[in-house]
Amino acid sequence: MNGDLLSARGLSVSYGPISAVRNVSLRVGEGEIVALLGPNGAGKTSVLRGVTALVRPSAGRVRMAGHRVDDPARAVALGIAHVPEGRRVFPGLTVRDNLLVGGWAVSGRTSRLRAREEQVFELFPRLAERRQQLAGQLSGGEQQMLAIARALMSEPRLLLIDELSLGLAPMVVDTLTERLLELNKNGTSLLLIEQFVHRALGIADRVYMLSKGRVVFEGTPADATKAGAVEEAYLLGAGT
Repeated sequence: MNGDLLSARGLSVSYGPISAVRNVSLRVGEGEIVALLGPNGAGKTSVLRGVTALVRPSAGRVRMAGHRVDDPARAVALGIAHVPEGRRVFPGLTVRDNLLVGGWAVSGRTSRLRAREEQVFELFPRLAERRQQLAGQLSGGEQQMLAIARALMSEPRLLLIDELSLGLAPMVVDTLTERLLELNKNGTSLLLIEQFVHRALGIADRVYMLSKGRVVFEGTPADATKAGAVEEAYLLGAGT
């Protein structure tokens, strides 16, 4: 590791009077895979939204590569890309046009954009075969590939992934996981939310357990298992 790439300190996120995240601190190192785990409603998605300023935090600060993140455009410019829960591809656009939307941050540099497009097609050959197909006609697994590929078009140093395997067959998830490990091997850091806890523990360098909007454990997957942190977090139940 070469120090912290992402650092969040005292992060709190609220929706009107409802507090979703309370005083959360976390970090992701260069080249690291970090899993953010916890029961439904624990605040995991809200942490990612707070990190990218999609929802402006009510307290705390977020820094990426030493620079403050204070709006979504700034997050992208600093090298953060977000794959949201539910994929949220543009169903009426082709695969290729979805990728071009993801590459807006490098627009104006046509050769660079084209090179990035070819890189993601190499990573996901199935998308290359379907580049002119409407995204809404893809399978769930193909849409998740497209969501990841679209995020990669902005050339991120850090990829945030919310519920990688949601609604997907295990074999599809295995393929996606292999691709993410390949990305990580080539230098992309990952912060991921995953419903299948043991799958996440199998690839993560470190893990944060959330319950009721707070971090209740931080450590290695081995430490989490040994301490019973996973079971404890889920038994504590969901928050708002």
